[in-house]
Amino acid sequence: MLLWTAAAAASLMLDSHGLLQALLAGLGLCLVHWVVLFVHHLGHALAARDAGHPMVGVRLWWWLGTSLYPRDEARLPPATHIRRALGGPLASVGLALVASGLGLALRSQGNGLWIAVAFVAVDSLFVFGVGSVIPLGFNDGSTLIRWSRKRR
Repeated sequence: MLLWTAAAAASLMLDSHGLLQALLAGLGLCLVHWVVLFVHHLGHALAARDAGHPMVGVRLWWWLGTSLYPRDEARLPPATHIRRALGGPLASVGLALVASGLGLALRSQGNGLWIAVAFVAVDSLFVFGVGSVIPLGFNDGSTLIRWSRKRR
């Protein structure tokens, strides 16, 4: 609801087509955000599978999520944890690059869809790409620092 409200308010301030359109645009951007979140965790899942120690799910909270691994997972080397942690940010940065190119192409055609695609690029790059590697105690950046220290 918080994300929807913020996106609807931003849409209302940027566009003068009325409250209903702003609410629908806000809902659309919320849904797009969840797709971006899914791509981020799909990156974690693919990296984990490739490392031979797959995820078992994702726990959603607020507008973010946490990758879940088996509770009884054997002790893994730091390199495996690092590899799994990098999967999400790398997938997000990749999505941001693709969305940026698509957004530029759509904008030059005068298509309004470019705004949603630009949101994908910004959300992917700054929230799930760069933002996820800034160590905040609960995210990929913290995992990378913790396991990099143990690697030494």
